[in-house]
Amino acid sequence: MTFQKIEQLCLDQTMPATAVFPQVSASSFRSLGLGWAVKRALDVSVAALVLFLLLPLLVVLCGVIFASDGEAPIFRHQRIGRNGRRFGCLKFRSMVVDGDRVLQDHLARNPAARAEWHETQKLTDDPRVTPLGRVLRKTSLDELPQLINVLKGEMSLVGPRPIVEAEVERYGSAFAICFSVTPGVTGQWQVSGRSDCTYAERVALDLQYATQWRLSQDLSILVRTVPAVLAQRGSR
Repeated sequence: MTFQKIEQLCLDQTMPATAVFPQVSASSFRSLGLGWAVKRALDVSVAALVLFLLLPLLVVLCGVIFASDGEAPIFRHQRIGRNGRRFGCLKFRSMVVDGDRVLQDHLARNPAARAEWHETQKLTDDPRVTPLGRVLRKTSLDELPQLINVLKGEMSLVGPRPIVEAEVERYGSAFAICFSVTPGVTGQWQVSGRSDCTYAERVALDLQYATQWRLSQDLSILVRTVPAVLAQRGSR
């Protein structure tokens, strides 16, 4: 299955996923046996090792973020996980505390930003992000607490990006397949341009991952994530 056909599905919200993947059902990804067991073992072992090695850095980041404004350094954001279950996705706080109000005020005053948000669910110039937060995002350090989500089984090292409830409808008929697998800290779209991808391209990449999963693909994405983060490709 070509990426172009997958992207066509994502752009055409009326086309059922089975039209492109007639042999696939959401339940078929729940019983892939040994491969998924190895994937889970890799998740736990790598997440535990990285958390142990980076513990001093995590403590320093918590202290610096708290010292910047006296607010909690880690926040829990409600996201959609495997099979549509909601979970609290952990991140180092990179935004002001009243971010939702700031965003709505900004979008109400700025038609261009409103159009960008509608198209990508991201902003090139996001007024919610603090100066320290911009550094955390550029370096992807804000994502490190998600390794705790990985240990809890709410996330995987590699998988579709976790989304907020407002984004579910944008996945259309592809949602059930994309989220029949566990969302990841990194994934296809993160190593393919991140914020530079259109929303349809991101959905297509998630769908491609879910329908063509292989353990070797996870290993490849993990390896490619390192230079993507160091080069700060598509980060905001």
